[in-house]
Amino acid sequence: MSAKDVYTVGKDITFKVAAGESDAKGTATTYHAVAVVKKSNSAINIDNLKGKRSCHTGKARTAGWDMPVGYLIDSGRMSVMGCNIPQGVADFFGQASCVPPWASCAQGQNPSLCPAVRYSYEGAFRCLVEGAGDVAFVKHTTVKENTDGNSKEPWAQNLLSTDYELLCRDGRRAPVTDFENCSLVRVPARAVVVRSEVDSYVVYNMLHEGVLKSKFPMFSSAAYGGKDLMFSDTSEAIILVDMEYKPWMGLRYYNALRATDCASDTPEFLRWCVLSDAEQRKCVDMADAFHQRALTPKIQCVYGDSMEECMQKIQNKEADAITLDGGFIYTAGKKYGLVPASGESYTGDTDGSVYYAVAVLKRDNMNIHSFGELQGTTSCHTGYGRTAGWNVPMAVLMEKGLIESQKCQMPQAAGKFFKASCVPGANQPGFPSNLCAQCIGDSSGSNKCERDMDRYDGYNGAFRCMVEGSGQVAFVKHSTVFQNTDGHSSEPWAVNLESRDFHLLCPDGSRAEATQYAHCNLASVPSHAVMVRPDTNAHAVFGLLDKAQAFFGSDGGSGFRMFDSTKYGGADLIFKDSTVKMIGVADKKTYTDWLGQHYIASLEVMDCPSSATALSSLSLVLVALLSSLLTLLSM
Repeated sequence: MSAKDVYTVGKDITFKVAAGESDAKGTATTYHAVAVVKKSNSAINIDNLKGKRSCHTGKARTAGWDMPVGYLIDSGRMSVMGCNIPQGVADFFGQASCVPPWASCAQGQNPSLCPAVRYSYEGAFRCLVEGAGDVAFVKHTTVKENTDGNSKEPWAQNLLSTDYELLCRDGRRAPVTDFENCSLVRVPARAVVVRSEVDSYVVYNMLHEGVLKSKFPMFSSAAYGGKDLMFSDTSEAIILVDMEYKPWMGLRYYNALRATDCASDTPEFLRWCVLSDAEQRKCVDMADAFHQRALTPKIQCVYGDSMEECMQKIQNKEADAITLDGGFIYTAGKKYGLVPASGESYTGDTDGSVYYAVAVLKRDNMNIHSFGELQGTTSCHTGYGRTAGWNVPMAVLMEKGLIESQKCQMPQAAGKFFKASCVPGANQPGFPSNLCAQCIGDSSGSNKCERDMDRYDGYNGAFRCMVEGSGQVAFVKHSTVFQNTDGHSSEPWAVNLESRDFHLLCPDGSRAEATQYAHCNLASVPSHAVMVRPDTNAHAVFGLLDKAQAFFGSDGGSGFRMFDSTKYGGADLIFKDSTVKMIGVADKKTYTDWLGQHYIASLEVMDCPSSATALSSLSLVLVALLSSLLTLLSM
């Protein structure tokens, strides 16, 4: 079978790969799908292909379509809504792609770019050579076969291979000879597949002996009037494989095909789990706004009483998605088997999926210069179990030896360290009452210390708590100060605030301007992620959100705003209000990938089997320790 057939059959049938084809040296016969550009076009790289002109070998062909399109989708660079891949390609490359044949090309492309001579490998390369495209998606041998005097075609005369380069996955560019280290995907050779109980060694030995001792031409189809019959005509030997098909083909190839194979598992509805009445109202408006723009899958809203109930509903297929912060992603992944489908970026870049947890003080509060001097003070937190507002500062206090906590007793330790606090969500049986003492409730004074309901809940709420004098320190994320100062907020409590009036408290005992968060922070924290079941098509989820943010991602205008919760009397509803854009998860396809090994190690060291919520409250001890040490060493 070809590798693509192996992938297709593998979805429904259990089997293994017994042997593969190779050259005379025993190297598997394979090729690399590459992206080729002119060396003179020095500005182009794999990260800025959006809007460029592209040349493809043909629709549904491996090197020119399946691999580059699949790779761009899987890496989060290209989004596809509703599995409409041609439209996704058209949106990504604009009006300037050549994907022969024209009748099945990406919608909106220019027919003049797609004459018949620009079909197949040579045609796609010719499209690039003649200036019709900025990048050509071909196989690794195409450039050499059409340059350096190797082609007699008039358009290929005088072409030099050194005038062309490959685009690498990591953003580099490389000579066309370096395809093994600079390709989009390695395409596996044909494979001999057998039932799982069949002995691969018997199959291999039979075929290997046949090549060596038989006069039968296994690797020639000329006598039968065909090409590549049973075996590839270019092969010379058989090699032993004996493994399952996914490891054989490799994750890059598998993921690229998986990204384009979405028709069968794109859901009609995406049921979003919400946690409050305010979030429910925003969800309903989001569903209506998305429907008016004909975005798919359609949004439905499901109510959950807690984060964990929502996780349980998703696991039980009673809901499909929820946005969680780093403190709960671990629980969602480990306990409920959920995986990330999309992430929040707070910078607008693909690397903006990380933010900094900081401790903020008023500039004129000169009584505090170190974390030790926080003892006996009042504090403001985003919420119990939340990363920047609870997990990180508690971990820092533990790392510095300022608090001692028996396993899973962090609330009691915090209650002893601080005089009084506002920790929304800490109104739980057995928790110290002073953790809620500084909270003020909703606009009517009710729901004091309730998550998502207290006016001091969330990033903006914790900062407001400090601004209004209910706390001397606020544990928030690095962008919170700027979102509520210098005229960036219309809230009455924030309209006259200036960012220069606030300081950051650094782990080394110094203070810094609010702008110095990269060097004065408590930890670098994974951003919030949309978590779903593994059987949910993550590409469909990101495709929906990416398309939606083109219409609703701005905080201006009078319509629905994905990243603004002020209309609903809350903050960070469904998405964090500081989100600039939603991004794909790329290679961070599991909760461990998303959180990182240091984060996971800290959780496993402090594991509390009896309470997943308490687990998250201790989740960044090692991360905070490492971040603090690195900060000190770099200063």
